Amino acid sequence: MEGMGLAWWAGEQPGRSALVSPSGDRSFAELNERANQLVRALRARGLESGDAVALLCTNRPEFVETVHACLRGGLRLTPINWHLTGPEVAYIVADCEARAVVADASVAVTAVQAGVDARTALAVGGSIEGFEPYDGALAEHSGADIDDPVLGTQMLYTSGTTGRPKGVHRASGVAGAALTQFNLAGYMEGGDDRHLCTGPLYHAAPLAFSLASPLAFGVGVVLMQHWDPEETLVLIEHHRITHTHMVPTMFHRLLSLRDEVRTAYDLSSLRMVIHGAAPCPVEVKRRLIEWLGPEVIEYYAATEGVGTFVDSATWLAHPGTVGRPLLEGSIMIGDTEGVPVAAGDVGLVYLRALGAARFDYFKDKEKTDTTYRGDYFTLGDVGYVDGEGFLFLTDRSADVIISGGVNIYSAEVDAVLLEHPSVADVAVIGVPDADWGEEVKAVVEPRAGVEASPDLEAELVAFCRERLAHFKCPRTVDFVGELPRTDAGKLLKRLVRERYRAEPTGS
Repeated sequence: MEGMGLAWWAGEQPGRSALVSPSGDRSFAELNERANQLVRALRARGLESGDAVALLCTNRPEFVETVHACLRGGLRLTPINWHLTGPEVAYIVADCEARAVVADASVAVTAVQAGVDARTALAVGGSIEGFEPYDGALAEHSGADIDDPVLGTQMLYTSGTTGRPKGVHRASGVAGAALTQFNLAGYMEGGDDRHLCTGPLYHAAPLAFSLASPLAFGVGVVLMQHWDPEETLVLIEHHRITHTHMVPTMFHRLLSLRDEVRTAYDLSSLRMVIHGAAPCPVEVKRRLIEWLGPEVIEYYAATEGVGTFVDSATWLAHPGTVGRPLLEGSIMIGDTEGVPVAAGDVGLVYLRALGAARFDYFKDKEKTDTTYRGDYFTLGDVGYVDGEGFLFLTDRSADVIISGGVNIYSAEVDAVLLEHPSVADVAVIGVPDADWGEEVKAVVEPRAGVEASPDLEAELVAFCRERLAHFKCPRTVDFVGELPRTDAGKLLKRLVRERYRAEPTGS
């Protein structure tokens, strides 16, 4: 698809709808012009190729304009989760070395709390103290295609078990490159296809599957600001949606709608429902395929790289698989040293990263070096490849909690709770939840003389919510006399988790 970028489609189909959203619509020509204006505005404010831009924005057209301005302006873009607290945002803005920040006025409190220190700060959708109006900055400049486009990059942040987020950095390439190269979604270029974006664009999966890929093929995107199950069906029917990306929690919510609601909408336009980001229970996926038909495609991937895909027919023949590798040799099952194990044996799942796909963790050589085993890296997921080459996951990175398709890193929450004067020791874990997949639970060993009580539980939850984004915080706190540790002092979270694996806690 080289050459088939936004500017090309703006010339081929200028009036066709590129974006539909509650915050405004854009044709391909309008989106292209505003991206060019933003490139010029940023350059006029001193930004040069290679500089970093931080983007704190909800699913608005300006998010997409900023993405494309960075891609053609040679800039390194870091989208930031707008649910984060001010200090969490401030850390990422500083760590990615942002020289410009584009922020949404609807999350202005977080932006101001972050104490943004950048050459340029632009406010979208309203005013933010200390920020320039985004539209005013664009109005100063022409929307004609720039004469000297330079391919930019994207650096998304993902946490590890050490708690602090890390930038996944590549010298070249952008999110969704493989998807646009191979047209894995089967888009009809410049046709009547339309994609429904159900998730937040700051997340790697929607950014790649629901933005980069459809726009690269001249396919318009309908942006949801907040996901709602019935509203999803309304939008599919109204806009004749052909493609969408979801996470398993959404499937559960859709299947929980009353039959008369689910059957009230015409979903016949749907040709593909892509899902990943979290394990999908076999029965949930089977019921979804029975309802929607064989349009459900699953992938196994992470911010660091893409591993496998599987279509509905193949999955039904191999229930529970996450598919075969997209490219031969891109998946390997090995031991902790990266030595391959035999087919059918359980081990760590390794993904291969060659050439432009190879990444490093920004400004963290030690973490980068310990992640790789030759050309392969592992995120700690555990599984096996059967005799036919299908990958099955039997567990996942031990200390990562996946709730509603979002990764929550327990060490980060552990660290906060250990700051509380009543906590002697803590193990934050994910426990089964029928709705969210997992929910966050803190198992706390109180300090000597501290009495466990409902009041202390509420106090600890509130303590976390003051310091972390709410989705990271424990919903419940259990108290124990002593947490299991090895003789060397290592916390055995596996033993703690096993206590809560029996039955889902949600409804």
